[in-house]
Amino acid sequence: MHTDPKPTPTVCVFRKWRHGGILALFPLLPHDVNGIYCVSYERIGQHGAADAEGLIGITDPAKPEECADLKAELERIGYSLDVRKQIPRNAAIQRRKAVLR
Repeated sequence: MHTDPKPTPTVCVFRKWRHGGILALFPLLPHDVNGIYCVSYERIGQHGAADAEGLIGITDPAKPEECADLKAELERIGYSLDVRKQIPRNAAIQRRKAVLR
């Protein structure tokens, strides 16, 4: 019997807008052809582009209980998440390398 290997977990950082909405950032996944922006996800609007490093200054870290619903939604649509508290230091470099492959 053949079983599919587990997907590689996607690095995810949950942030909270000052008005209270929760945002999932995928800092290693490029959204554009140059790898400048990363993939993001919100309940309303769903996938989009984000300046991950820029958003850190205008959002707050989301507590586990604040992002639980969004995390569950992402897992329902197929994400395997590696939840981090901070964006990896080399995220921008990794995004740019990913688009050059």
